[in-house]
Amino acid sequence: MDFSPQQAILELGPALYDPVAPADFPQTILRFRNDRAAVEIGLDGLSDADWIRHFGRFQPLPGSLEQPLALRYHGHQFRVYNPEIGDGRGFLFAQILDDTGRLMDLGTKGSGQTPYSRFGDGRLTLKGGVREILATEMLEALGVRTSRSLSLIETGESLHRGDEPSPTRSAVLVRLSHSHIRIGAFQRAAYHHDDESLRRLTDYVLRNLYRETPGDAPAIQLLDQAVARTARLAGQYMAAGFVHGVLNSDNINLTGESFDYGPWRFAPTWDVAFTAAYFDQNGLYAFGRQPEAIHWDVMQLAASLRLIAESDPLIKTLETFGDRYQAGVIDALLWRLGVKPLDGASDLALVQALERGLRESQVPLDRFFHDHFAGRPPEGPGFEELRSRLQPYSARKNRDHPYWSDARPCSMLIDEVEEIWSAIDERDDWAPLHAKVAAIRRLGEALA
Repeated sequence: MDFSPQQAILELGPALYDPVAPADFPQTILRFRNDRAAVEIGLDGLSDADWIRHFGRFQPLPGSLEQPLALRYHGHQFRVYNPEIGDGRGFLFAQILDDTGRLMDLGTKGSGQTPYSRFGDGRLTLKGGVREILATEMLEALGVRTSRSLSLIETGESLHRGDEPSPTRSAVLVRLSHSHIRIGAFQRAAYHHDDESLRRLTDYVLRNLYRETPGDAPAIQLLDQAVARTARLAGQYMAAGFVHGVLNSDNINLTGESFDYGPWRFAPTWDVAFTAAYFDQNGLYAFGRQPEAIHWDVMQLAASLRLIAESDPLIKTLETFGDRYQAGVIDALLWRLGVKPLDGASDLALVQALERGLRESQVPLDRFFHDHFAGRPPEGPGFEELRSRLQPYSARKNRDHPYWSDARPCSMLIDEVEEIWSAIDERDDWAPLHAKVAAIRRLGEALA
């Protein structure tokens, strides 16, 4: 498609962002470019040299933003309100229309200090960038709406971190995502009693992200979309067996698109207490608590919108989250099982039987879904009810993709992540990463 640059973010006005300058890195070594994503925004024709100029040196893309913007926001972090955050090691670099006409943002991670860096260096470890590539590729393959890792460039600096061996290598990541607007942006405006910024944000999201004309009650209209989208995301997380790790309100996108991957994990089994972050000692963001966590974050959005809307319709809209989550997790689990929906009652009973079987058997999730989709449903007493309830269901697609003949499923558990990183760290061997990305995309083709 043709490159279609945009500047829609400027509609929000300077109260919601700060122009910033990117860091001047000692090196720019291209390590990963996602041409599959780049073709959707008309950038796949860039030479490697031009790619590095734009995504390592941050020369502006013609017609898009003339200067990077660090967005201002607040947020609840592990349920504690923090008014001193914002884009601290990233910025919005450009906006572009994709091949479906959606407004897409190119945001960075590790691009240098901003007014919100506080005591941070504004940098990203190379390992962190590699982990984000693996997370986004796997989630996309498993049907989760996610940002995508567009570019990873090694930057030649040595970083010191307290939670991993140091010094370690540095990188700058560019994400392609449908919006850079977080719940925390609304929280910041509400914190400052800035009704005008709340209205601007609401109008911006409705017009540019939801592609809707604001009606008589735009805040309710926005919340209704946000509830629907985030409830669906929560269901997709569960079906993928994914644990984000840090579902703070500043990490929830208004489009319901997952992003910002720090201490993520894929759960080996259906263990609702499984956590991703070593510092989540109380299990606030454990696997089984993620729907609750996302709902709580959306409640903070509703609380912020009270400055420009009545409480009763906001509360009524919030109360739809549970039903929408149930519909979302049913859709996502049926999709991963590879069967077509039948009817509401049957689909719910099937999913309940599936969850009971997975919980009681503690069978490896990747193995279970691989074998089931391939036509080899698991045996054992824990799945008797599931097998019975599956009888009237039909397959949603054929199983002739060669992936389903593989002896082992494509998975992304922590041991493999560490092996891929060790090859890079110890031998500068990038072949395992690129091989894994190819294998994940093959999984995605089999499931699509």
